[in-house]
Amino acid sequence: QPARYVFVTTPAAKARLMPAMSPGNVDKTNSAPVSVIVATDKQFFEHMPTVFPNNPNAKALFEGNAALASATATRNGTLSGAYFMIAARAVGLDCGPMSGVDLAKVNAEVFPDGRLQANFIINLGYGDNSKLFDRNPRLSFAQACSVL
Repeated sequence: QPARYVFVTTPAAKARLMPAMSPGNVDKTNSAPVSVIVATDKQFFEHMPTVFPNNPNAKALFEGNAALASATATRNGTLSGAYFMIAARAVGLDCGPMSGVDLAKVNAEVFPDGRLQANFIINLGYGDNSKLFDRNPRLSFAQACSVL
């Protein structure tokens, strides 16, 4: 469980994010009731005895293998962010996930000790349907998939 969520709700807190936002995301982020920084705890394995007690060796496995810990944290943290959006949408909220952000700037501003690393940002609220883009074309099944 490497995902961590920072709920950004006040104008002062949002102002801290603005230097990191791509120009097209500034107004969207300022107008959203809540922005959520989806971050990854690089030391997530410290909690393994609590969250995975049936494997007493899990902490040592990750603690002794930086590449495995990093890959696992990134993958599971990203999946957790996606599950977060599914849950938010299930209770009627609109979600605007954004990668148009300078994550290094977010990390420097919000996570200066380096333990947490920003992955992406989600704006939460109730969107304005008049500002939505038409859905972009999608690749066909044959273009995107293969069957073995």
